[in-house]
Amino acid sequence: MGSALSLRSDFDGSMLRRLARQTRNADQARRLLSLASIYDGGSRADAARLGSVTVQIVRDWVVRFNARGPEGLINGKSPGKPSLLNDEQRKALAQAIERGPTPYLEGVVRWRLCDLAQWIWEEFRISVSEETLGREVRAMGYRKLSARPRHHAQDPEAAEAFKKTFPAVAEIATGPAKGKVIEIWFQDEARIGQKNKITRRWARRGTRPSAPHDQRTRSAYIFGAICPKQGKAAALVMPWCDTHAMNQHLIEISRNVADNAHAVLIMDQAGWHMSNNLVVPKNITILPLPPKSPELNPVENIWQFMRDNWLSNRVFKSYEDIVDHCCYAWRTLQHRPWNIMSIGRRKWVQGF
Repeated sequence: MGSALSLRSDFDGSMLRRLARQTRNADQARRLLSLASIYDGGSRADAARLGSVTVQIVRDWVVRFNARGPEGLINGKSPGKPSLLNDEQRKALAQAIERGPTPYLEGVVRWRLCDLAQWIWEEFRISVSEETLGREVRAMGYRKLSARPRHHAQDPEAAEAFKKTFPAVAEIATGPAKGKVIEIWFQDEARIGQKNKITRRWARRGTRPSAPHDQRTRSAYIFGAICPKQGKAAALVMPWCDTHAMNQHLIEISRNVADNAHAVLIMDQAGWHMSNNLVVPKNITILPLPPKSPELNPVENIWQFMRDNWLSNRVFKSYEDIVDHCCYAWRTLQHRPWNIMSIGRRKWVQGF
């Protein structure tokens, strides 16, 4: 027979009843009221009837209450089955995910859960189901995301050097921008046409949703520029992509630069960007990006945002219809400066 247990002496019945009124946990309130009856002189059997449980469960409540106070009467979450992988194995898994598969060794060009489960078996001789591995990978902070394109001939060192030396743009302040505020702008072009993109859309699992797709080839070009820090944007929709169109866009950007500011316009090295016939306004200085480094330009993400929300999954009736939709999409973006700031934000630029 177990020895009798007494309740801790730093509480009494009135205190437990007050705590029961304050708590939002129904189980804790029921247990507090049962123990309050014992403080008031009731028996363990009385407390069991009040809590609609057995006397052994009341004894368990007393043990938990004596050890941790009122918090001990709240049901804790079950820890569940321990992970099959230890910290070192999870670290190795994370490195494998970051590195990606080696096609001639693993036989695939991207990791699937079944491939990672096979890799874990070969490395650690641990058998993990795809469902368990999926939970493990998500708990490590990984998600299946769309990969952004990277030019096959890109020089990674040049891109990193551009980021590190970018603060040198402040030297412009001693030249044409002396005494003025520096505004950092990014510029790019996007072709929008009848042969349109098809994006992902919500649908029932197991089905293949459809979307309208045109095979005609009429198109227009959006010349777009954003200033992420100010949430500003300037664009033109043009029928062609050449130096004349770029000159018109520079005039439009110049109009949107503040009177007391000088714009540093960052863009790629397309032929019409570097042309000798380009007429650059006095309040703009062009800073070219390293070759083959589109991911350094946040306007690329602006195009994806616009296509996903306003320009894809459409059939354009004519060139005029394309222009109307392009203008609508850009004006909608201009009315959402928080989107421009969020999408266009880059850590290596935020000092300006």
